[in-house]
Amino acid sequence: MIAGAAVAAATRLMTGAVVEWQCERHPRSARIYFANHASHLDFVAVWSALPPDQRLHTRPVAGRTYWERNGLRRYLSQSVFGAVLVDRATGPDDAATVARASVDRMARTLGQGVSLIVFPEGTRSTTGDVGPFKSGLYHLSCLRPEAELVPVHLENLNRILPKGEMLPVPMLSRVVFGTPFRSSKGDKDAFLAEARDALLSLRVS
Repeated sequence: MIAGAAVAAATRLMTGAVVEWQCERHPRSARIYFANHASHLDFVAVWSALPPDQRLHTRPVAGRTYWERNGLRRYLSQSVFGAVLVDRATGPDDAATVARASVDRMARTLGQGVSLIVFPEGTRSTTGDVGPFKSGLYHLSCLRPEAELVPVHLENLNRILPKGEMLPVPMLSRVVFGTPFRSSKGDKDAFLAEARDALLSLRVS
């Protein structure tokens, strides 16, 4: 797709992304790429770093409110990225229902052989630190245990387009695709802690 290739090239140029692979670039089955989240550029950076053939079969998960706010964002999310748009809870009363619906929708997408890009923190960090993971990644993995879990660490995206800013500042960044993650424990909290540690291990020391 011409538009997708153009967006990917522009993103790589703007972010100066150095991409590192510690896993197979061309998986045989669907994957769940889970990354840290500090910028609206995050899923675009991960998607753009994938090989062209993999971009065709990988869909980012993103908030509906932001990506349907205007015509350009709507076009990009639907026609270029094929994003899986999810709703945010309006309050504590509907939080569990909205979260369950989002995970179910992601699981159905994975069942179609499509990979996903997700952000287990659930919201963007304002400091660049990786916050605790919400339970969605665990429940998604339970629903689709055949999907390979791959941690992805993004570096410097929070400085290129910080939370609250509209215009990106071109500078260098780094996208690291780690080795597939397999939890040694079945407990939800232990699983999420292990997944977060796997992502943090990809940081430059």
